[in-house]
Amino acid sequence: MLRPAISQITTKNESSYSVVIGVAKRARQITEELYENGMVLEQKPVKTAVEEFAARKYFIVEDPSLKGGKTE
Repeated sequence: MLRPAISQITTKNESSYSVVIGVAKRARQITEELYENGMVLEQKPVKTAVEEFAARKYFIVEDPSLKGGKTE
């Protein structure tokens, strides 16, 4: 299991789903950056992404127009 726990990463306004999506996107970015620079992974990109969110290097920014589930 990854540490820190998801409850330690989320703020009161973020859902667990948005954190999971944010971590997955950041992990993909890490993988792409390493590939483009010809570097080798030293630790798993998801672990790095979780640590970055826990250290508040990255934040979840939700689009307020998408809240409420309404589509027009």
